[in-house]
Amino acid sequence: MILLARVAIDANDARNAAAAPAAIATLRQSVREFEHQVPAMQFESLEDRISVSLLLPRAAASLFGFLGLLGLALASIGLYGVIAYTTSQRTHEIGIRMALGANSREILQLILRQGLILGVAGVAAGLAAAFAITRLLTVMLYGISATNAITFFGISLLLLFISLVASYIPARRATRVDPLVALRYE
Repeated sequence: MILLARVAIDANDARNAAAAPAAIATLRQSVREFEHQVPAMQFESLEDRISVSLLLPRAAASLFGFLGLLGLALASIGLYGVIAYTTSQRTHEIGIRMALGANSREILQLILRQGLILGVAGVAAGLAAAFAITRLLTVMLYGISATNAITFFGISLLLLFISLVASYIPARRATRVDPLVALRYE
């Protein structure tokens, strides 16, 4: 009984992270006083035990996060490339539009609309796939639900912003097309 009371008191002291080493030493001493034949036990704090058990899931989450950022960068570059290529293919059309009276603002809106349509289609397909995959990932998530609305909404807005920025550069370039040069193009 004396051992249990002393351990309970020391366990309350062990809640403080600074007192944990002293509490472990007291626990070892109490075990030795109670029974000399019991070998010295390995004591560790709950935080240490949890950090060791979560090492692999944390490493996997870090890897998935890195691969997600890499995928985001590749998607951004790919979206820019597609928009830039299709805009360059439409140089003749843009020149005709400008020769017929379209101003640079209308051309800018045309190209930005095309990029946003691609972005919205990609986000819609990505959201559908993400909702389908969330059942597989629920095992790996700690402290957050698999269908966290803030995450889905935030990432969707980020991807739409990236598609807007990726469309803006080719759109700005398209507004500088000289109609005479564009009509002679091909």
